[in-house]
Amino acid sequence: MDALTAAAVLFGAFFVLLFAGVPISVSLGAASLVTALVFLPAGDSVYIIGQQMHVGIESFSLLAIPLFVFAGNIMNNGGIARRLVDFALVLAGRVPGALAHTNVLGNMLFGSLSGSAVASAAAIGSTLHARQEEEGYDPAFGASVNIASASTGLLIPPTTAAIVYSSVAGGVSVSALFMAGYVPGVLMGVVIMAIAYVFARRQRYPKTGGVTPAEGLRVFLEAIPGLLLIVIVVGGIVFGVFTATEGAGVAVLYTLVLSLVYRSMSWTTFKEVVTRTVVTTGVVMFLIGASAGMSWVMAYAGIPATITDALLSVTDSTVVVLLLMLLVLLVVGTFMDITPAILVFTPIFLPIVTELGMNPVHFGMVLILAMCLGTMTPPVGSVLFVATGVSGVSIERVVPRLMPYFLGVILLLLAVTFIPALSLGLPGMMGLLE
Repeated sequence: MDALTAAAVLFGAFFVLLFAGVPISVSLGAASLVTALVFLPAGDSVYIIGQQMHVGIESFSLLAIPLFVFAGNIMNNGGIARRLVDFALVLAGRVPGALAHTNVLGNMLFGSLSGSAVASAAAIGSTLHARQEEEGYDPAFGASVNIASASTGLLIPPTTAAIVYSSVAGGVSVSALFMAGYVPGVLMGVVIMAIAYVFARRQRYPKTGGVTPAEGLRVFLEAIPGLLLIVIVVGGIVFGVFTATEGAGVAVLYTLVLSLVYRSMSWTTFKEVVTRTVVTTGVVMFLIGASAGMSWVMAYAGIPATITDALLSVTDSTVVVLLLMLLVLLVVGTFMDITPAILVFTPIFLPIVTELGMNPVHFGMVLILAMCLGTMTPPVGSVLFVATGVSGVSIERVVPRLMPYFLGVILLLLAVTFIPALSLGLPGMMGLLE
């Protein structure tokens, strides 16, 4: 069977199952098995797909994912989010629409610590929602800012999205990916704050007012233990003190001790945190295993090479090829979550961009940023649903308010795609690029 036929069977079966409501991990595994059955004996197909699923998750580096998820869940219930919000409020208090800017800064800080856009949207959104209502903010405006900014944590390290990409991209340096995410992540926050500022001035949303130097110092000191986690974990990984997996273990121990110091983690809460972590880990690992089976089928049938040749034969323009790739990613992001999208499309697009001379670290940032947009759009925007649930605002009211942020992040995506220095400058200066 040629590669085009294999691709038609593989993606045809996958999308039919997906739109029929079958869970995405099951759709990936089933589509891979169906395609393998077309050109291999039944016994061999079942054995090989099962073996590839096992091999796909048998990785020490992937152990960092459940550990970072565990650390994020501990932080979400350990009093750390509130202290970060208080610190962000001190920084943004003198700007019109201060609570909106506090939301963005809070998501950037908490998201970088938890590595989860959903956890960040829930923690920061629930912390600020009541106060925004008290100060006369339109709930749809507050929710839109929360939704747009929650995904900054998918770029600012430590982030599990970079770890997933590293594992499927053939071992791209996690340290380089972590450093590459800082500038795009911070720029995404700045873009969202700039748009929020325009609306806040127009609606005359208030400043929160300044604080006394003593109060500001107290808030800063309370936030330092949480902020130190970034320095310890990211610094330790980048400078080779420990691996990403070991850094995730350090994050769990640090956040657990910090929660005990704050006396905000009861035994009942701890059991709930462990349960959520186990469930999330099971879902993610099954997804990674299923995608490994699909990756093997695509490689065996020569699908990535065929797609690369076909796309490069259409045009010689690097710009056109990259724009077509971005268009596909933006469309896919509307109905596929970030982790499966990275797992499915990295093996397809990485050979193409490598052929065009793009650094794999640069492509990783482009891919993750493109998928950030999908978290805020229906029908599968996980952050969209969580944030609207927290704020009690209907999706119909929020989506129109999201459009300016969506367009702003698209412009940033184009800049990150066509200006490599935005991603590669920092890791390049630190000597992390190969």
